[in-house]
Amino acid sequence: MPREKLAVDESSSYHTKIKDWPESERPREKLINAGSDALTEAELLAILIGSGTGKITAVDLAKRLLVEYKNLRAIAGLSVGDLQHFKGIGEARAVSIVAAFELARRLHSLPEEERHNIRTPDDVAERFIPRLRDMKQEMFIVLLLNSANRIMKEITVTRGLLNSSLTHPREVFRSAIVESAASVILLHNHPSGNPEPSQEDISITKQIVEASKVVGIPVHDHIIIAGNSYTSFADRGLL
Repeated sequence: MPREKLAVDESSSYHTKIKDWPESERPREKLINAGSDALTEAELLAILIGSGTGKITAVDLAKRLLVEYKNLRAIAGLSVGDLQHFKGIGEARAVSIVAAFELARRLHSLPEEERHNIRTPDDVAERFIPRLRDMKQEMFIVLLLNSANRIMKEITVTRGLLNSSLTHPREVFRSAIVESAASVILLHNHPSGNPEPSQEDISITKQIVEASKVVGIPVHDHIIIAGNSYTSFADRGLL
């Protein structure tokens, strides 16, 4: 991540405004006339950026973002503040980019109709890895299931460092009781990329499992997402 705003090369190649380009080369017009799949990644990002700054076009800014952060996945994990470190990306442009990537994550995480039922840890991982693998902070989510193991609702209990004082069993089961859930699955991510459960993860899970016996809503699993991999507490015999 850049520590300071980057200077963008303002060579003569940047002096032509996009509105002066041939219509077939302008990102917006190209998308309308040829479809979104005809655009490069830089052109798609340029549409989100909206306009350039000074003599630098939106396409130039998009190309520099791709050069600096290597690929779209790295950019997808940036916050509004991170993006604002890049010269030419202000708050409004950063918000647009972050919102677009969040929509993409949510769309990708929506299952096909036949995948609504959760049968295995793979079903959960397939749905939530695209959504959580690029997150820079830990999120603890509770999936509320009905008697057919269909996801009724997902509840984000905490954002940030996972600890027992924040992730209390009452927060986990409050919505489960209100929604008359038959069971729950616990889910959180490790931004470090290490899928191994920490002692804190194990301790929190034990507390929640013990509470589940009291309220009568079983915990089917606790799944840790780390990058493109995951760990299932049920598979590990940790429940």
